[in-house]
Order: sequence, then C-alpha cells, then structure tokens
Amino acid sequence: MPSQPTTPRVLVTPAAEATIDVLRQENGPLMFHQSGGCCDGSSPMCFAAGEFRVGSNDVWLGQIHGCDFFMSAAQFEYWKHTQLTVDVTKGRGASFSLEIPLGVRFLIRSRLFTEEESANLAPVYDGEEYQLRAATS
Repeated sequence: MPSQPTTPRVLVTPAAEATIDVLRQENGPLMFHQSGGCCDGSSPMCFAAGEFRVGSNDVWLGQIHGCDFFMSAAQFEYWKHTQLTVDVTKGRGASFSLEIPLGVRFLIRSRLFTEEESANLAPVYDGEEYQLRAATS
C-alpha cells in the first residue's frame, strides 16, 4: 500500500498565524498568492478569498492556517525543491497585501527538502484543477 504524502510544501509561523487571525476577523476568509514578480511582488500576498483570480498559470501548494496558498507556476519551478514557511516581520511592504496597514508584512523563509521529504511531498494542483476539485468536494 503506498504511503500517504506527509511533507507539506508550505508552513506558517505562530506570529504569521496571529496576523492571519486579525486579518480574518476584518476581512473574512483569506487566501495567499506569491507571484514571483519584482520587488514586493515576490513576497506572499494575502487577499480576501476569491479576490485574486487563480488559473492554470498558478499552482496550489496547500493551506496555511486555513488559507489556500497559491504560487505562480513560473515561480514554483524555481521553488519546487524547497519547503516554504510564511512568516511576518515589522515594516511596511509596497504591495496590495491585506497586512500592510498593520505595519507588518508577510515574507517567505525556505529550505531544501531532504530526500525522504521529497519522496513524500503533498500533491500540487494548477489553479483551474484546484477550483474544479473544490467545486466537486
């Protein structure tokens, strides 16, 4: 019997979870997207769920603290060998992410997967496939 994938592709720190809780109270359900653009565009951005339209050029990596986390497919090609951890730091980013008015910004910390972790990675879905799966479950 094949083993179930056990290695999450994206994690979240307790500090980032606390910020997500504040944002969720103000904005309802949330989602994250990391585009890989220049400057703060390469930071994870938090939106009200559904505010950012995902498609086949995006990859669903999993959930953090109840929020779907997507990344552009091009960015994922560079990061697919790493486990991402969403964290938060003081300072104002230059993006449209919901946390900016709080005087903090989300950021990514990363590390390479071990061989064992790589063999047990959770699956990813392109944005369209994810939306179809979500609609039928």
